[in-house]
Amino acid sequence: MRTLLRILRLEFFPMCPDAGLLVLRLWLGLTLLILHGSTKLANFGAMSEKFADPLGIGTKASLSLAIFGEVVGSIMLILGLFTRLGALSCMITMGVAFLFVHKLVLKGPGNGELAFIYLAGFVTIFVAGPGRFAIDARCCRPKVDAAESKPS
Repeated sequence: MRTLLRILRLEFFPMCPDAGLLVLRLWLGLTLLILHGSTKLANFGAMSEKFADPLGIGTKASLSLAIFGEVVGSIMLILGLFTRLGALSCMITMGVAFLFVHKLVLKGPGNGELAFIYLAGFVTIFVAGPGRFAIDARCCRPKVDAAESKPS
């Protein structure tokens, strides 16, 4: 019975939350960068006149902010450098898209399902952090004093 439970729980596959966070960062960061951010960046001139202006700051400014969130934020996630800041910029971009552009609609024409799913992933990364396999984990983590780490 115990063996059956181990098989059903897939315990023979090792669990590694840090590897899971790496996969999530790369998956979301690369797809947002390649499928959305780079397209907006390459077609800035053509898109700037007709891009949505949900915040009332102008179409060029709105497009520029979307590009920042989708390109710079994605690169931060991919590298794992200032990861939570990158996740925050992507969260804001997807939150504005879902809330203001797609009007919280998840089904039907013009829905914001994709922005909503991206938003969920970016919130997860923001809350969990970058994981061990990130530049942040190597160079930006605060040093713990040896005296503080010993139990009293």
